[in-house]
Amino acid sequence: MTPAQLAQIFAVSAMLAAGQLLFRRAALSVPPLASFAGVSALLTSPVFLLALALYGLATVLWVGVLQQVPLSRAYPFTALGFVVVPVCGVVFLGERMQWQLAAGLVLIFAGLLLAGSRR
Repeated sequence: MTPAQLAQIFAVSAMLAAGQLLFRRAALSVPPLASFAGVSALLTSPVFLLALALYGLATVLWVGVLQQVPLSRAYPFTALGFVVVPVCGVVFLGERMQWQLAAGLVLIFAGLLLAGSRR
């Protein structure tokens, strides 16, 4: 993969991670979705709409990546989200990091390095 292709893949991962953080913020700011008021509040939440927009842009960028990079090479990098999102949840949302989560994140990252080391 070229540096530009890697940059695009990392941009997709960053956008999806940011979207997840925004989805969490939106979830905490609206009433329960079991009610019409909750669904209505969610669908009109600027934070939720921004998260959807990020996901949409990430999807378009991902399709562009897949025009250049085989899926078997690009897809393992989506696992970055499984590392970045929990870490950002701890840093930006004040969520707790337990040792089991930290160990799992290290294993995921190690697997990503292994999968990405193919030439």
